[in-house]
Amino acid sequence: MTWQTIESYDPSSNIQQQKRYDAAAIARYYHRHPWEVIQRAITIIWSFGWFLLHLQWDHWFNPDKDNKQKCATELRQILTRLGPTFIKVGQALSTRPDLIRPDFLDELIKLQDQLPPFDNEIAFSIIEKSLGTSIDEAYREISPHPVAAASLGQVYRAVLHTGEEVAVKVQRPNLRPILTRDLFLMRWAACQFGRFLPLNLGHDLTLIIDEFGVKLFEEIDYVNEGRNAEKFAANFRNDDDVKVPVIYWSYSSDRILTLEWIQGYKLTDTDKIRAAGLDPYAIVKIGVTSGLRQLLEHGFFHADPHPGNLFATLDGRMAFIDFGMMDQLEEETKETIASSVVQLINQDYDALARDFVKLGFLTPDTDIEPIIPALERVLGNAIGQSVGDFNFKTITDDFSELMYEYPFRVPAKFALIIRSLITQEGLALSLDPNFKIVEVAYPYVARRLLTGESPQLRRRLLEVLFKNGKFQWQRLENMIRIARSDEQFDLLPTARLGLQYLLSDEGRYLRHQLLLALTEDDRLHTEEVQRIWALISDDLQPQQLFGVAMKAFRQFSTAGVAAILPDTADVN
Repeated sequence: MTWQTIESYDPSSNIQQQKRYDAAAIARYYHRHPWEVIQRAITIIWSFGWFLLHLQWDHWFNPDKDNKQKCATELRQILTRLGPTFIKVGQALSTRPDLIRPDFLDELIKLQDQLPPFDNEIAFSIIEKSLGTSIDEAYREISPHPVAAASLGQVYRAVLHTGEEVAVKVQRPNLRPILTRDLFLMRWAACQFGRFLPLNLGHDLTLIIDEFGVKLFEEIDYVNEGRNAEKFAANFRNDDDVKVPVIYWSYSSDRILTLEWIQGYKLTDTDKIRAAGLDPYAIVKIGVTSGLRQLLEHGFFHADPHPGNLFATLDGRMAFIDFGMMDQLEEETKETIASSVVQLINQDYDALARDFVKLGFLTPDTDIEPIIPALERVLGNAIGQSVGDFNFKTITDDFSELMYEYPFRVPAKFALIIRSLITQEGLALSLDPNFKIVEVAYPYVARRLLTGESPQLRRRLLEVLFKNGKFQWQRLENMIRIARSDEQFDLLPTARLGLQYLLSDEGRYLRHQLLLALTEDDRLHTEEVQRIWALISDDLQPQQLFGVAMKAFRQFSTAGVAAILPDTADVN
C-alpha cells in the first residue's frame, strides 16, 4: 500500500484525531490494534531491504566502482515513495551532518515537496466540510486544479467575494492516521534497534523522533500556522523590505488556510527576477538580514525557507509564506549565537568551544582542550584567509567529519537553524554566485553587539573585547570597520549609547578595564586609539562628538556623573 492509496483509509478511533503528538497514547492504541501497522511495516521493510541488498551487492561484486551517488539517489527515491512522513524525515536528516555522510546529505537536500496532487473532488469536499459552506459561497472564483502540491497539502488560487485574491491551502485527507502510524513504527524501531546503530546522538534516538513528531503535528495544524504567520508579521511590522501574507480567518480552519495571494517570483527564477528590473543582490541581502533578525532579535524563526516558501515581490521585497515549521529561541541562546559568530571570525577557538558547550553541541562535562586544535584545523581551513572566503555549506560538510571524532551532537533546535542557514545560503548563491553569507551576516552581528541594546548583548560584547583580562584593541577595530560596511549602521547613536553605558553603574567594570587597557604593559596605547579614531573620524566630527557627549551627560544627574570620579581615582 503506497502513500497515495492509503488516503482512502479512514479509521474511526479517537487516536487518529488527536491534535498534539502524544507518543504514549499512540503506542497504547497500536499495541491494541497491531494489524493496522503490520502491512505498513512490511512495505517499509521491503523498501529498505532492497536498498540495503543493493548496497551489499555493490560491496561484494563492484568494490572498485564508486556507486555512492547512485545509492544516495535511490535512498531519496525510496523516501519519496514512502510518503509524507518519510519525506519529512529525509528533509530533517539533510540538516544532520552528525548523522549522515556528506554524499548522502547532498542528495537528501534535494528533497522538495513537489508531489502528485490528490483528487480535486476530495479537496473541495474538505474545504466545504471544514468551512461549513459551499465552495461557491466561500469563494467567487477558485482554480479548477491546484497550483502547487506538497507532501502535506496542496494550494488553489481563488478570489473572495469581496475581491481579494487569495491562496487556499488544503490538507491531504486522513493525514493524521498516516503520520501517527509511521511515527509509531519509527519509535518502535528506535527502541528495539537504536542502541545497535553507530550514531553519535548524545541522547536517546526516541527523543529525536518525539521532537520530530511534535513539529510535524504542529505543521499540520493550520490554525497554529496562521497564528505563526501573524506573530512573524508583527515582528517585522516596521520592516518595509519583508512581506507576510494576511490570514483570512473566516475562511480558515485546522485543515484549511486562506491567505493573501503573493504576486512575485520564486527565488530560483533568477532570469525572471532580473527581467523585472530587480537587483538580485538586494533581494539576497534582505533574505539573509531578515534571517539574522529572526535568530538574533526575535528568536522566532522560519525553519523551512525552501525555494517554494520565499518570493521576490514585484516591488523588490522578500515575501515569506508557509509558517507551519517555526521555532523559538531563548534569550541566552540568541546572545551566544551572536558571540560565537564573532569568536569564529576572530578565530578564538577556545571561546568558540565554550560557546558550543553553552549551546548544547557539547555536554558540560566534555574536556574541550583536545577539541580546540581540531576546531582550529577544520574551521580555520573553511574560513580561509579572509572573512569573504567563508562558506556555511563548507563549514557544515567539514564539521560533519569532526562530529564523528569528538562527542559533538546537534540539538534539535539547531538542526532547524542549520537547515535554514544552508537553504538561505544556497538560494543566495543561485541569485549571486559570488555571494558570501558572512559579508552580510558579520556586519549585522557586529552592529548588534556594538549598539548593545540590552544588558545581555553588552555582556557578550565585553566577552568578545576582553581575553584573559586584556583588552583586544584589534577586535574592536575589526568590529567597527566591518560594522561600518553595513549601510544601516549609524555611528552617532552607537557612540551615544556607548557613552551612556560608560557613565552608568553597569559600565563601571568597563571604565575600569579601559583605563587599564590604555596603560597596560607600562605604556600609553595611543597608537591603537589613533587607529580607531581614524576609522570613525569621518562619521564623528569633533562638534558632533561634543554634542553626543553632552546628550549622554544630560541623561545623568550631577551625582551620577560624579560617581565615576572616585572610580577613576581608584584606578589611578
